[in-house]
This record gives sequence, structure tokens and C-alpha cells, in this order.
Amino acid sequence: MGTSLDPGFYQDFPLLASRPFKVTSPASDRYNCIAYAAGDRHRRWWPHEDHYWPFPLPAQVTVSTIVEAFHTLFGYERCERAEPERGIAKIAIFAKPDGEPTHAAVQMTGGADRWRSKIGKNHDIEHGLRDLEGPLYGRVVILLATAITRRAKRRVQNRV
Repeated sequence: MGTSLDPGFYQDFPLLASRPFKVTSPASDRYNCIAYAAGDRHRRWWPHEDHYWPFPLPAQVTVSTIVEAFHTLFGYERCERAEPERGIAKIAIFAKPDGEPTHAAVQMTGGADRWRSKIGKNHDIEHGLRDLEGPLYGRVVILLATAITRRAKRRVQNRV
């Protein structure tokens, strides 16, 4: 798998220059971070006319639009704890200071502070929760959690 990163990668994610991360896929523009968090590797999800969205398009792209989609489709609810919990799947939503949503990351199962993300049209990577905070994605603004049922467990395991 080719793992060359875009030239501006460390400018966009300055914390990754000094923190461990792992590239877990070849670069692809087939899907994006929201699709990745939803378990879809075949299309780009975003509440905008140029992308797939499972509901009527909202008037504005907001964090609450993305939260509502994950709640309606998968039962995610807001949570306060980023620590891994047995039987719980978690997603982190990032936004810029003006509230514009920018990214979603999926917590890995296994007990460590490890998350997986699709980085735009680049690679999927494994990283720490706050390692992507910076000029491009802003910061983590909300954590979502849902119980992993037998049916959902298979989906989560296939997703990450």
C-alpha cells in the first residue's frame, strides 16, 4: 500500500508530526469521513447536493444535522466520556470555531485511546482522539455513543 502523504499533511495536522499514527488504507476519494463513520466505503456523505445524504437536505450544514443523522440511523446519543467502554461504539464530531462541522472519527474497539478516520481524499489513519485538532478540522465538539447490538456489532467490526 502506498503511504505517501499529501505535502501539506503536517501543516493541516501539526500534532501528528510528534504523535504516533498509522496509515491504514491507500488514498481514495471514493468516500469521506462521515461515510467512514457510517460504515459506507462506496460514496461520500455530506448534507450537500453534491454528496449522498440519507434525508432531505437541510438549509444549513451544521453539527446538529450530522448528529441527527447518526441518531436516526444508528441510535447514537451524546456522551461525555471519550474513554472506551465495553459494548459501546463512539464517534467524535469535529468543527471549526464558527461551528462549521469538518470531520468525524470512529473509536476503535480494544480499550486504548485509538480512533480511525478518513482524511479527506487521502488515507484512512489510526490516531489519538485529539491528534487531528488544528487549523483544518478545528476541535472535537461532540462525542456520540451507541450500544453495540449483535447486528450493529458486525457493522462496527466491518467498519473499523
